[in-house]
Amino acid sequence: MPSFIETIVTSRAFGYLARTVLTFIFWSSGIAKILDFNAATAEMAHFGLTPPAAVAIAVIFVQLIGSALVIANRWTWIGAGMLAVFTALTIPIAHTFWTMEEPLRTLEFYFVMEHITVIGALMVVTWKSAR
Repeated sequence: MPSFIETIVTSRAFGYLARTVLTFIFWSSGIAKILDFNAATAEMAHFGLTPPAAVAIAVIFVQLIGSALVIANRWTWIGAGMLAVFTALTIPIAHTFWTMEEPLRTLEFYFVMEHITVIGALMVVTWKSAR
């Protein structure tokens, strides 16, 4: 690896940027849910989660606190674990591709594959933070 690239990727700023980008899907969703709590509650109700307001609050908490722990690189394993479990749970709740007809089945299947990839990325962050 060229030394200037190594200097960039080993810098503290790059680490913060990488962890912020990795968690963008979570913290941006948490902020959006705070800004439109009625929509967040409706989303939880749509997926049959009850009581919807309490579930929305729990989701916001997991998304924001989990992201903050990963970004800050403090108790990263807890934050990444929170986000990974949350992501895994969304599959049987919101992405039940096996119950759908085409073409929605394939689209939802790809969402599941992306979710599994995000879980893997959170595992890598946890692994690297422990070194």
